[in-house]
Amino acid sequence: MAKDTANASGYTSNALSKRKQKSTGVFSMPSAGSVLITSVSCLMVLSLIMVASASIPFANMHDIEQLYFFKHQLMYMGLGLVAGLMVYKVRLLWLYDMFTLVSALLIVIALLLATLMFGDAINGSKRWIELGPFNFQVAELAKLVMVMFTADFVVRRGTEVRHGYGGIFRMGAVVTILVGLFLSQPDFGSLVIIIGVILAIFFVAGAPWSQSGLLLLFGLVGAAYAVMFQEYRMTRASSFLDPFDDIQGSDYQLARSLIAFGRGEVTGVGYGESVQKLAHLPEAHTDFLLAITAEELGFVGVMTVLVLEALVIASAMRISYIALKNRQMRLSYTAFGFAVIFIGQGVINAGMNMGLMPTKGLTLPFFSYGGSSMLISLMMVGILLNIHKKTSKIPAAQCRHY
Repeated sequence: MAKDTANASGYTSNALSKRKQKSTGVFSMPSAGSVLITSVSCLMVLSLIMVASASIPFANMHDIEQLYFFKHQLMYMGLGLVAGLMVYKVRLLWLYDMFTLVSALLIVIALLLATLMFGDAINGSKRWIELGPFNFQVAELAKLVMVMFTADFVVRRGTEVRHGYGGIFRMGAVVTILVGLFLSQPDFGSLVIIIGVILAIFFVAGAPWSQSGLLLLFGLVGAAYAVMFQEYRMTRASSFLDPFDDIQGSDYQLARSLIAFGRGEVTGVGYGESVQKLAHLPEAHTDFLLAITAEELGFVGVMTVLVLEALVIASAMRISYIALKNRQMRLSYTAFGFAVIFIGQGVINAGMNMGLMPTKGLTLPFFSYGGSSMLISLMMVGILLNIHKKTSKIPAAQCRHY
């Protein structure tokens, strides 16, 4: 009778099962939200520890305060936690309102244009724009916005996505604009992540194989064109095949990274004892922080980081699955999209550190030094926790709105 009463009130069966577990006192596995919070917290602590170690030699060389990068990483973590709490508290229906999504997309495009016009060139690329006292990489915001925009699109235009090519052509118009803006910076890595997550969401939303295959073909042709007609990209794409054939030239970073992994062996040479961070591996606290971790903490340290990253991804996938079971498709696709971003960046960053992939300027989520990445990643966590909190409380009659 209790079950019938609960169903009559419009709540999903997931809420009932949770009530039963509490009443019987049976031991249950930690929730996806608990695992997500614990894993992200551990990664953030490890990030601060390793950024402090890896950045001090770089700071000394450039006459910067020794803990400058540590303090900035901590500051962006604080901002990210505040932003994550804000999106955790906001109503999910507001996030998927058409006006909100279109406005967010237009803001991203405007910021990308502003970056090209007013941004400072760093290492030959215009990827950052000054927003008051902060440098912000708009590509990170674009990832979050495109996941939510695509998740809403494949539900709202479900018939077009599953039957014919109307849906992909409409989305293609948006993607074409982004392609032009990202290649103008240039930021090929972020573009690959964004296109990859859009393809993944379209695929799980039921887009036919022929459509997905055609999109993948266009993506591969575009990637090949971008690589072949830019000498530095061609050099990066080929250098990892033999990372020691030009150790003082194109293979410098990759070779030094592999040396760091080799020195670390199983347990590492000891915290703070890295040799490669002493001007051998440039800006080791950024994209190659995992290599310094390998040198100082060894295989054990690297596996700890990668296992925590895997737990974050698994938690996001679990949240997506729960929303899918409750037929909250927008929420499910959003959580899935965030998981794909974490997978893509994790694989690329770890792969390039280990010499398995060409070097690319993508952070390891929640670990590498990078304010914009940390801020937006924590906002994604806030949205994931919001989904996890609300998905079992949404009345069955309203699931189609989510």
